[in-house]
Amino acid sequence: MVGVCRTLLNTGSCNDDLCRFHHDIHICEACSVVCLTGDSYQAHLAGKNHRKTLQRVAHAQAHGIDTEFCELCQMPIFNNNWERHQRTRRHANKQRFLAFKSLLGEAEKDKHGVSVSAAEGVDFGIIEVEEAQVGRRITFVIATSVPYSNVHLVDVKLTSTSNRGRISPFSVDFTANKIIYGRETRVTIDFTQSYRGRYEDRAEIIFEDTQLGKEFVIVRPLRAIVGSREDHATLRPTAPYVPRRRTKRAPVNEVVPGVAPESNTAIRWKVSLPPAEIPPYITLLLKYGTTKAQIENIQRSALPRTFDAANYGRHFKVLLWAEEFQMEKDLERYDIPDGELQQHGRYYYLAVPGLAEKRPSVLKGDTIIVQPHGETKWFEGFVHVLRQYEVGLCFGGSFRIATPRQKFSVRFRLNRIPIRRQHQAMDTVFEQNRILFPDRRHFVGTNCPGIREIRRVVYNPDIGLNEAQLQAIASILALPPGSPPFCVFGPPGTGKTVTIVEAIRQLLRQNPLTKILTCAPSNSAADIIAEKLATVLSPDELFRFYAPSRSKEACSSKLENYTCRVEQTYTVPPMSRMTRFRVIVSTCVSASVFHGIAMQRGHFGHIFIDEAGQATEPEVMIAVKTMADNSTRVVLSGDHKQLGPIIRSNVARALGLETSYLERLMIREGYDEKQDYGISVVKLVKNFRSHEAILKFPNESFYRGDLQAFASRQVIDSFINKAILPNPRFPILFHGIVGKDDRDASSPSFFNVDEVTQIKDYVMKLKEKYRTTDHEIGIITPYHAQVLKVRTSLRGYADEVKIGSVEEFQGQERKVIIISTVRSSSEYIDYDVRHTLGFVAHPRRFNVAVTRAKALLIVVGNPEVLSLDPMWRSFLNYVRRNNGCIGAEITWDYDEEVDLAGDYAGGYRNVGIDDMNALTARLQERALAKASAEGVESDDEGGNVDRPWRDAE
Repeated sequence: MVGVCRTLLNTGSCNDDLCRFHHDIHICEACSVVCLTGDSYQAHLAGKNHRKTLQRVAHAQAHGIDTEFCELCQMPIFNNNWERHQRTRRHANKQRFLAFKSLLGEAEKDKHGVSVSAAEGVDFGIIEVEEAQVGRRITFVIATSVPYSNVHLVDVKLTSTSNRGRISPFSVDFTANKIIYGRETRVTIDFTQSYRGRYEDRAEIIFEDTQLGKEFVIVRPLRAIVGSREDHATLRPTAPYVPRRRTKRAPVNEVVPGVAPESNTAIRWKVSLPPAEIPPYITLLLKYGTTKAQIENIQRSALPRTFDAANYGRHFKVLLWAEEFQMEKDLERYDIPDGELQQHGRYYYLAVPGLAEKRPSVLKGDTIIVQPHGETKWFEGFVHVLRQYEVGLCFGGSFRIATPRQKFSVRFRLNRIPIRRQHQAMDTVFEQNRILFPDRRHFVGTNCPGIREIRRVVYNPDIGLNEAQLQAIASILALPPGSPPFCVFGPPGTGKTVTIVEAIRQLLRQNPLTKILTCAPSNSAADIIAEKLATVLSPDELFRFYAPSRSKEACSSKLENYTCRVEQTYTVPPMSRMTRFRVIVSTCVSASVFHGIAMQRGHFGHIFIDEAGQATEPEVMIAVKTMADNSTRVVLSGDHKQLGPIIRSNVARALGLETSYLERLMIREGYDEKQDYGISVVKLVKNFRSHEAILKFPNESFYRGDLQAFASRQVIDSFINKAILPNPRFPILFHGIVGKDDRDASSPSFFNVDEVTQIKDYVMKLKEKYRTTDHEIGIITPYHAQVLKVRTSLRGYADEVKIGSVEEFQGQERKVIIISTVRSSSEYIDYDVRHTLGFVAHPRRFNVAVTRAKALLIVVGNPEVLSLDPMWRSFLNYVRRNNGCIGAEITWDYDEEVDLAGDYAGGYRNVGIDDMNALTARLQERALAKASAEGVESDDEGGNVDRPWRDAE
């Protein structure tokens, strides 16, 4: 992606007909920002920084306040604060950085009659790895336009070697001599490198005018990319990134109803769902002001003063409304301004970009409204057909397509059914403290049961050798009616689902009349439990309930005989049969069906919630608050140290909706995993997944070192002593690569072509050299754009490799996991971890990512950027101490203890300032700097663009 012509900026014109840089530019006078004319400039005018600047000035003028605009910080300053503002760290850093840029710009100019070719720098372009290993050479020419010049070439130095003795892949070859008029003096730059990535340096060419006895310097930037030319050509941005201009949605006044699919009436509901519309006052509190102000306003004006059993429902209803408000807002991103519909029979098919990736998430029975261009009326279309890239809609009888290429405005509507089901649960009068707010007094008289008896009767022989699993089962069997919830804390790979399945079987053995409801946040997690139970229970004993909106293709074929379908739509059998099932399995949200068909409260003696750490508390309470009575026992299993539920609203997240019910219980009195072991909680400690070296760091960071490696050596030692490992006894490889994070056209999601190419190379090695299958490899990356780029690079070669976000891999495992961290930005000043690392810097996300691998973990990323986050810095130190690093070097002291609350971004910024100061000092010895200014507009789309939508029914 080419930049703005520097000659044009410096002189006001450019006469080079072959210049490859942009000349169509526009300067925003208010913000002093240079933009490309057209969409880029329009996007700047619509951007929040420009609007904030105008608002500050207008506010000050309206109130008669004298202000002075700070060009450096791009903000108006009240006159009485001007001196104080100039002393702020932000202003000083801006001043230092812009002075440095000005000085550098001056240093890159030809001067004193001496000219150096390669005015825009020495660019080696893209070099294949094999070529880079051999080395490439570029020569630039020095000449003088002064006939009787007394200028000598004294030296050529590389900035990297002048600053802190860094080793550069560039090297210089020249002969110090006099620059003679009419002759050319040549300087050669060699580049040699074995690893992919982007490499930059500067050549400081030092001259001396012997007649004046004065030295001066001309600087030339050096650049090279080591990688695949084909991949860079295929995967590069199709257009420069331009932030999408958000337009305010016009209100929808008239909607012609559509025709709902049969699935919407597949179940005969006896208890209707409440509307639970967002109250107008909640909308007002969430519509205006900063996020901080919104949080404070909700706390002060909407949330109950106390969080207790009496106010429990009201508390979570407010948080649910905050989340719904943000979900509606996020759906606007998927509006299609110029959609086309293709009619086939009674259905009208609409192509939906991103549908295959669930961006947006669309289910059968959802509604989409369309408006023909030029009309005011909207038409509601129900989704009847769901394909990979398009949906089939059914409209009311009056809908017609006027012309074959007619354009429509398309809006997606939020499916409010899951939200309404949670509100329904919150509205129930079930307010028992022993469930909602248990503490140690609720366990009075409860003792930790022994495991001798249960060891003799376990069905799964592997559990008989695991005391923690035996204890969890024995404790669940010993729970008295009306006891507080029991928690099975299962860190990665410890067999918590196996434990829950065994506990269910033992309960059925202990009491043949007992009825059990088992839920999980996702269909995939619910299917795992149901499939294990289906091997020992008949279709008359086990029922797997799927929502009517779910397609047959999306359901487990192993469970077909355990479901109820009418034609192609899932439903429930008659109540007489429903009450006879010994075990029913559903998702947490779909568990509302039992209350909806008027099943008796207390019918289930036990309610199990597996993977409870991934569900919101209101989701868990759909089953608990609608079906539990005074005797019902609740069992939770999961890991609150891994990812919690996906929450889109910053307000709801800050006020606690992201904290799962399991996590809230585990920090309460009475749920200490050591003090209350076997009474209220059991922590599973044997890991049956990962090599001990892979397990060691997350074990010590998140689980107090309690986990023990018990996986099969045949599996976890698969790559030990293999050439792919820098340390043949250590199955973790960190490949440092300095790449470039890009964004494409209007998509704010990041991708990194350099990392994509490196990942592709590792996949090829794994498949060709180590016979690793596609299904044994998983690729985790936090950015959706990177998922798409990696998928494109592997197309036709490794199509079955799973590529996805951390959220998509929770609960899964692979023999080999490759992590692409993507972010590789680095600026000297204004370095911010939140904006630079995005949500890579998230301890739980990190924990999930690094604990998916059985035998080999490969991490690809920029070590300088990752080291800004204390958790990643600690991990990189661990890998480096075990000689597991290759590629870009770790430049800090990896033996130094990491401060988990340390400001490593500040330290990195200071190093950048030191480097700037060192170069500035060298240049100022030989040249005078001119003042100039440069403005940069930041763009922060927030984390929701890459936050996946929940697969709620």
